[in-house]
Amino acid sequence: MSWNAWGDPAAAKPLSDGIRTLLHQALGVEAIAGTELTAEVVRLRPSALSAADAKALIAIVGEAHCVSDDIGRLLRAGGKSTLDLLRRRDTGVQDAPDAVLLPGDEDEVAAVLSLCAQRSIAVVPFGGGTSVVGGLDPLRGDFKAVVSLDLRRLDQLHGLDEVSGEAELGAGVTGPDAERLLGARGFSLGHFPQSFQFATIGGFAATRSSGQDSAGYGRFDDMVRGLRVVTPAGVLDLGRAPASAAGPDLRQVILGSEGVFGVITRVRVRVHPVPEATRYEAWSFPDFATGAAALRAVAQTGTGPTVIRLSDEAETGVNLATTDNIGEQSITGGCLAITVFEGTAAHADSRHAETRALLESQGATSLGEGPARAWEHGRFGAPYLRDSLLSAGALCETLETAVNWDRVPALKAAVTEALTTSLAESGTPALVLCHISHVYPTGASLYFTVVAGQRGNPIEQWHRAKRAASDAMVSCGATITHHHAVGADHRPWMRDEIGDLGVEVLRAVKAVLDPAGILNPGKLIP
Repeated sequence: MSWNAWGDPAAAKPLSDGIRTLLHQALGVEAIAGTELTAEVVRLRPSALSAADAKALIAIVGEAHCVSDDIGRLLRAGGKSTLDLLRRRDTGVQDAPDAVLLPGDEDEVAAVLSLCAQRSIAVVPFGGGTSVVGGLDPLRGDFKAVVSLDLRRLDQLHGLDEVSGEAELGAGVTGPDAERLLGARGFSLGHFPQSFQFATIGGFAATRSSGQDSAGYGRFDDMVRGLRVVTPAGVLDLGRAPASAAGPDLRQVILGSEGVFGVITRVRVRVHPVPEATRYEAWSFPDFATGAAALRAVAQTGTGPTVIRLSDEAETGVNLATTDNIGEQSITGGCLAITVFEGTAAHADSRHAETRALLESQGATSLGEGPARAWEHGRFGAPYLRDSLLSAGALCETLETAVNWDRVPALKAAVTEALTTSLAESGTPALVLCHISHVYPTGASLYFTVVAGQRGNPIEQWHRAKRAASDAMVSCGATITHHHAVGADHRPWMRDEIGDLGVEVLRAVKAVLDPAGILNPGKLIP
């Protein structure tokens, strides 16, 4: 990934005439690109890793796999949130890990953790680098140095049980590589978050990732059947049978733990045969409330789409769902919904027919296959547009949450109001877009995209807006995060989420598995 933007630089999306017009008319942004830093002129804080510590770490992973040059450190200096990317534009001294280690197996991971615990060196596990919540910030805290533990060399398919439908993958396997390795044997994982092209299996598990096909295949934590985790206190090998009553499920302690309890090295996941057929249909609803009620009916009836999502009026109006045509009006009025069905031809057809009948009974009008296919074609491209918006002087970021169905309208209104009010106070109107991204029988995830003009210090400007939106989520009884995870950014709201006793439980687990506290300090646990 690019050091100062999302993903592959070759896939960058320049602003279309439609988007430039929208920025000017709605937000007063002139979309004039400024000068950006090059990696070569970025000034990093000098490495605090001593020569003796560096030598000891090299003895574990090998000289070729201990990176201390500025470019290598810069590439692991954080994730890909708007705040991360704005910080990359700073002409002052920037923070970065003091070194990057690339272990080749579990023994090397264990040896690194042991040495770092002995020598007071913090360790930040690093997968694809796609965190948008400060989960990869190289926070040193009271430690004398901090290193990034890049797991990309743990990239193997360790086994595939075709009878049981399970595969064991190394934590460093990326989303595309997982599909390639499994696809060669006729199987698929079916986990497609927006970060799919770069994020890793270990990262999916560590953050409780939820992919765009979650309606059909579940969240990633639903797919996990087993985990191997190297901690400073030893190795956990969890998950033995399809289901168990042998006490609390310790896999759930690790899933979503964001590298603060241990380093996930292998994940055993449920897989399925590569789908034989795929069916697409897009829909229009007269308004968001009607569409949300229809999605609730689908989720509670269990008609079985693989993908189902609903854009609100604003998101439909700017055509955000079909990312190749953002800013170009192609759907007139209402709210766009996307449905996709995968499986055998007969199964896909039957689920498609049942869902279609239900949506039509709920007031939907079919738009045919086109918009659904366009959404699938461009579904990983939206973050590239954010890069161009930031460069043009716009502020752009996403937030996500989840709540029970009865509170969806109040939550949507409260978060929208919090964002627009906060950004208006900074001197800019805001465009707040929303879609239902994941559905459950009892509730749904709301995903917000915010665009405004940069005013004053855009980092502080966004901090204020984010705080207002997060407080609104808590006040509505929603979760602080549905699938982006906690990291450093959502950590201030964790006590509201789990209570004082819940915080003490997390601290107790941390004390047992990581007594020296070296793993990813400053994340998750208040």
